[in-house]
Amino acid sequence: MPETTPIYVIDDSADVRESLDILLEASGHRCRTFASALEFLKAVQPGWQGCIVADVRMPGMTGIELIKDLRLRSIRLPVIIITAHADVPMAVAALKAGAVDFIEKPFRDDVLMASINAALKPPVIDGGIEAEKYRFNLDILSPREQEVMLLLVAGHQNKVVADRLGISTRTVEVHRAHIMEKTGAKNIAELVRLACVGDAS
Repeated sequence: MPETTPIYVIDDSADVRESLDILLEASGHRCRTFASALEFLKAVQPGWQGCIVADVRMPGMTGIELIKDLRLRSIRLPVIIITAHADVPMAVAALKAGAVDFIEKPFRDDVLMASINAALKPPVIDGGIEAEKYRFNLDILSPREQEVMLLLVAGHQNKVVADRLGISTRTVEVHRAHIMEKTGAKNIAELVRLACVGDAS
């Protein structure tokens, strides 16, 4: 990976743009910042290389709408969505739209850099090792755990999951802990990502 790989930061917060510009330049990347998705779309050209880091809620066009617009233009830059207003349905929408990652603010620098480095790697072909790993992780869940997982990644709280399945909230909590342990997901956002990739594979 070239040290001068460009990263395009799109966020309506000047403070976020400035802090990410400093972080990325210090990490050896060229950083270009944009105050809105519409501003970026006016500048982007076919053949641009690198990675986009975009806020999800911005005036004029959201980060998710940006991903869809880039697809229509056949621009294949990987997009990492960042947001201070995360919820599970939003994470699902972003990942299904084609985001390569979904990160909640505030995030640690190393978390973002790890996501960017992963996004800049050549994509894993369908049926590759990564896809097989995801399928394996989901397959080791019991039928009940899979039911719980699907409801969790759909954005339902533990109590709602319990009501839907006719079990206690405590039982849902136990299943949730087992799901996290078996899949290796550290939080619900990672579980959403796992479920989306597993479904796509």
